[in-house]
Amino acid sequence: MQTVCHATDRICLVGNDYAGKDEQGNAREAVTSLWFVAFESLGEAIAKNARKGDQLILQAHIRSNNWTDKDGEKQYDYSFVAQNFRFGAPGKIKREELAARRDEREGALETEI
Repeated sequence: MQTVCHATDRICLVGNDYAGKDEQGNAREAVTSLWFVAFESLGEAIAKNARKGDQLILQAHIRSNNWTDKDGEKQYDYSFVAQNFRFGAPGKIKREELAARRDEREGALETEI
């Protein structure tokens, strides 16, 4: 008997939206967090390449999860299941990684010359 395991990654996307002004006239932000599930190679690709602060553009569908808990109460929940993604703007960590790689390449070129 062979066991098939499906790799799953949970991804939390956080959005900061303008939420009006406070009493002193300063802009306020509303933070919205949404959890997504990504399966197999899609989840692996996101986990390997995305860093905190990176902008991700996800295509997903909503899956309804309904069950009865141990007390016999009906429970309802929803999952956002990622189907595809692409990167938007890189976050601070990714920009620093890219700059370090660029510096390494430039240093290697100077050594060769």
